[in-house]
Amino acid sequence: MDRSQKTDTVAQLNATLGEAGLVVVTRNLGMSVAQSTDLRTQMRDAGASFKVSKNRLAKLAIADTDYQGISDLLTGPTALATSVDPVAAARVAVNFAKTNDKLEIIGGSMGAQLLDEAGIKALAALPSLDELRAKLVGLVQAPATKIAQLSTAPAAKLARVFGAYAAKDAA
Repeated sequence: MDRSQKTDTVAQLNATLGEAGLVVVTRNLGMSVAQSTDLRTQMRDAGASFKVSKNRLAKLAIADTDYQGISDLLTGPTALATSVDPVAAARVAVNFAKTNDKLEIIGGSMGAQLLDEAGIKALAALPSLDELRAKLVGLVQAPATKIAQLSTAPAAKLARVFGAYAAKDAA
């Protein structure tokens, strides 16, 4: 890798970190190409990304970001999982690590807040941003639905009573 490629790599990683809401640092202990491809596919499907880069280049990329605190975690064969949604990258990484012992979660950062392995696992257990929005919309819509049901219920009951009297008179 020549100097211009390294500069491009650092710039791309820096841009990715500038948009990221969460960075998960993982250690790869001999993952096969198929396993790495599977993990990258799962990350992409969740709206996250998984990037293996040289630690020295990653440290240069995080130097001007909120994620400077993770530089101590960048030792050995590491990779960075990033996502805008603070839950997506953590959830995919934790789920993949449960089924594959060759991926180890070291820690991460959500902005300037450093997270250890337990923090990443706790974050992965939270509902995603879209799930929270759906729950909020459901909570907002529920009272309106109940009001509509209550306002139509007396009329429906009255109609059933009149129907019963009409059926009784006809018989």
